[in-house]
Amino acid sequence: MTTTDTHRAIDAVWRIESARIIAGLARIVRDVGLAEELAQDALVVALERWPETGVPDNPGAWLMATAKHRAIDRLRRSKLLERKHEELGRDLDARQALAAADFETSLDDEIGDDLLRLIFVSCHPVLSTEARISLTLRLLGGLTTDEIARAFLAPEPTIAQRIVRAKKSLTDANVPFEVPRGQELAARLSSVLEVIYLIFNEGYSATSGDDWMRPALCEDALRLGRILAELAPQEPEVHALVALMEIQASRAKARVSPSGDPILLLEQNRSLWDQLLIHRGLTALDRAEKLSSSPGPYTLQAEIAACHARALTPDQTDWRKIANLYEALSQLTPSPIVELNRAVAISMAEGPAAALEIVDALTTDPALKTYHLLPSVRADLLKKLGRLEEARAEFTRAASLTRNARERSLLQSRADSCDDPSTA
Repeated sequence: MTTTDTHRAIDAVWRIESARIIAGLARIVRDVGLAEELAQDALVVALERWPETGVPDNPGAWLMATAKHRAIDRLRRSKLLERKHEELGRDLDARQALAAADFETSLDDEIGDDLLRLIFVSCHPVLSTEARISLTLRLLGGLTTDEIARAFLAPEPTIAQRIVRAKKSLTDANVPFEVPRGQELAARLSSVLEVIYLIFNEGYSATSGDDWMRPALCEDALRLGRILAELAPQEPEVHALVALMEIQASRAKARVSPSGDPILLLEQNRSLWDQLLIHRGLTALDRAEKLSSSPGPYTLQAEIAACHARALTPDQTDWRKIANLYEALSQLTPSPIVELNRAVAISMAEGPAAALEIVDALTTDPALKTYHLLPSVRADLLKKLGRLEEARAEFTRAASLTRNARERSLLQSRADSCDDPSTA
């Protein structure tokens, strides 16, 4: 194996094993920043040794053992420093030796709970949404700062500072490395699911840049969701989010043309939809529905996605059911975006005129002032009603609001199509 091959193997191992290693270390040192530093130390040793010795048979265990030894060395150095403080007394050696022994034993425990703790810590509400996303991708996704920066089209120093501040905020707030219990669990779980879905959505419909999709982010979010579902098997909304992402991800190949241009849902070649992902999604949705008699927001969204997945053609879509599901979702989590999506379903079920009344009522909502899909949906309804001049203006406005180059091109072409009466 060449040095290049070895480095590729190290990158792959790190992406797979880093979260487990950091989680195991964080439980003991009670500091996410220090845990990541220790894990990174082990990675540096691997980069130095593996090109000469070869990749170990169990590289993850090798990295964990190396990180563990580094942590114990730090503990022993700490012991020597503390020994200088006479007030600690003669029992210092015994306490430090016991701590080192406990440390070494505990790192060999099952890591499932550790990963779950790390997920909850990374997505702690004490952090901003942007910080939670960056830290989660760094600690649990195994992404480098540069990879996160490129994924979100942000300067690398900005992401680096965001991650550093996030780790410091967790330390300063003395956030416990534990899975919350009772009422706190629901609120914290909501934050975790929000972060995972935000990562997925940025991959599914990139908010800016030249590409409409960033598949790697979708894959990272799906992997995190699947891990969470294994670690929290009795949480229905976890399975529902996985179901939603699996079904949406099934359309990936049909959503983009060979040249990279977006293809809208009703125009997609459904034979390209990934049936394995759809099956996995429907199975996860069934599990979520069995775990709760009262569907949560992700369950409702997954049921909407399932309506599309079960329709062999656009005409077979149960738009009335989708409209009702959006109505239920709006009751559960009121949002102008949910209402906008309900309007789209209403337009398919009852016609554009009924939907336009709903959309027109949303034009004064300040939350949608710069939301490009509001004028885009309104333009589509106006075009169907034959009001082409108004439709063109709305498509043009939508194009000016989006930061994604591919979507801007699509919206502008739809504006231009309003000049041709045959497309009305």
